[in-house]
Amino acid sequence: MTDTYDVVTGDRPDREPKLSPIDAHVGARMRLRRTLLGMSQERLGEALGLTFQQVQKYERGVNRVSASRLFDLSRVLDVPISFFYDDMSDTLASQVGAHPSGLGRKGLSGFADSQDSFGSTLDETVNRRETLELVRAYYRITDPAVRKRVFELVKSLVPEEPSSNA
Repeated sequence: MTDTYDVVTGDRPDREPKLSPIDAHVGARMRLRRTLLGMSQERLGEALGLTFQQVQKYERGVNRVSASRLFDLSRVLDVPISFFYDDMSDTLASQVGAHPSGLGRKGLSGFADSQDSFGSTLDETVNRRETLELVRAYYRITDPAVRKRVFELVKSLVPEEPSSNA
């Protein structure tokens, strides 16, 4: 049997397609925003003219999000397109030609400027359902004074980190 491949894409039909970590990052950001809005996959799919299974594939990074679909997603989820690339790790950024220091990211149109993040990769705690529900409930508090008191309460419950000025 001869080894065949698609002349246009270079893909070999007998091999699994390689998932892109960048597609997975964009999908994770899509899921994060959808969940923060309290939107189901089915409802997002309806807004985009997709099935919930297609939304699942985008969120898992199995299907690549096209430019026009990314535009539609940003409109439906009410975020700028750059949101889908925010908090991208230096490793992923370097795969698309950005400089690991973050300075090169400014040259890439649509990528967020280097900013403080939870770590070198998107922190797993941000994607936990518990975290998303807490954030959603917090922003449902309509009185800004009450919301500030809740914020201060939560901060006061966290143990202080040891001072590095020893």
